[in-house]
Amino acid sequence: MSSPRSLAGKLGRLPLWRQVAALAIWPFLEQILGFMVSTIDLLLATRMVEGDTRIAMVDALGLGGYVMWLMMIVQGSTATGVMAIVSRAAGARQIDEARSGLTQGLLIGLTLGIVSGIIIRSFLPHLIAAFALSPEAAAFAHEYLAILCWTCPILGLLFSCTYSLRAIGDTRTPFFVMLVINLINASLSWLLVFGPEPFGGLGISGLAYGSLFAWALGTTVILALLFRANRPQEDEVTLTLRDNTRDDWKPHPTMMARIGKVGLPHGFEMTGMWLIHAYVLNLITRLPIEGALGAHIIAIRIESLSFLPGFAIGTASATLVGQYLGAKNPAMAMKALRTAWIFALVFMSSIGVFFLIAPETIVRLILPETDAQASALIAIASPLIFLCGIFQPALATNIIMKTSLRGAGATRSIMKASFASLIFYRIIVMTACAGTIGLNLTTIWIIMSLDLFTQALYFALLAKRGTWLETQV
Repeated sequence: MSSPRSLAGKLGRLPLWRQVAALAIWPFLEQILGFMVSTIDLLLATRMVEGDTRIAMVDALGLGGYVMWLMMIVQGSTATGVMAIVSRAAGARQIDEARSGLTQGLLIGLTLGIVSGIIIRSFLPHLIAAFALSPEAAAFAHEYLAILCWTCPILGLLFSCTYSLRAIGDTRTPFFVMLVINLINASLSWLLVFGPEPFGGLGISGLAYGSLFAWALGTTVILALLFRANRPQEDEVTLTLRDNTRDDWKPHPTMMARIGKVGLPHGFEMTGMWLIHAYVLNLITRLPIEGALGAHIIAIRIESLSFLPGFAIGTASATLVGQYLGAKNPAMAMKALRTAWIFALVFMSSIGVFFLIAPETIVRLILPETDAQASALIAIASPLIFLCGIFQPALATNIIMKTSLRGAGATRSIMKASFASLIFYRIIVMTACAGTIGLNLTTIWIIMSLDLFTQALYFALLAKRGTWLETQV
């Protein structure tokens, strides 16, 4: 019996552009929530202290964001492998295989989350020392990250659940779970920082505890939803863990190997990318400019506005690519990628126009000009926002091409090309400039922009070639 060539359920009855829109809308709202909460953390941090201490606090949060990225690499790699398998299984209507991929992903995510959390906590002082922060900023960073490192096993479970649900086309449930997480995060963080005694006054620890408790509750909620009885409508693909037997919860080496085949190259890519970004971050902290790291982090926070539609559309594209490949319809997988790419180019380039027109005004929305230190950060960060506007088309291309190819399971090809470009621009070129013409923050961002344009061109050509459509997972 031949495999179906259309997708299951309501999704299969929509035209392609509406499939992309239907799958992207909930992740887009989810991205907005995440941006708002992370921005609230930054706003709380800049308002709980003043003067030089404010710069130290922003620097600490900046480093905290990078280390949190490291914490998420293992969990995200496992979830990427799970998503590739579950989306293929959903496209082929193989529900038992999709459920097995989720179950084994939960086992891997929990185990690796515990291990990575212990490792990061053990080496945290050395990790912070490598970035040459001021003693005050380093103390803030340690206080913040010593709490947040225990989110690793929680995120290991959460990512496998949310990626699996998106892989079957259910992007709404992860949104509502993230809504719960983000509302609790923002409320608890404010209470623990500015609330009355005995709750308030915890400073940067309050931000960390707010995040930890919110992630834990959200993970509990999504697991409870997956353990409910699920009665799918006709031709719908659904996931439930309620029917799992004791044997299902034992490690299955074959399925774990399949998850690792997709997830490991992604993990190596992201780890290498993190190390390279850490090298760049180290260069930034050593610039003879007070507040350079804080300005860099503020610019990245504002730049992440453009990620919101990009990652949401990328999530939709990865789901559709995986499902169409599972349905033995590579032509529609290619069309899904192209449609998503057009959507992302339009939305992200539109945001880029605002970055070009009013960069300083946008920075002032994040950081009020209350003293000389704040004015200095605004002056340093504003040119970086202008650069963000220029490279939006390249960033849109990178996001869609990479997420789509990961949805197909072609993580090894992405890893090789990303490493080549990152090493050339962000290590070789940047080091050469540091030793000759010298570096400032704007020069560093220009070099990173060249890296983005190079990767965008390569991945666009790779996607057009179509060899990734033959990837086996």
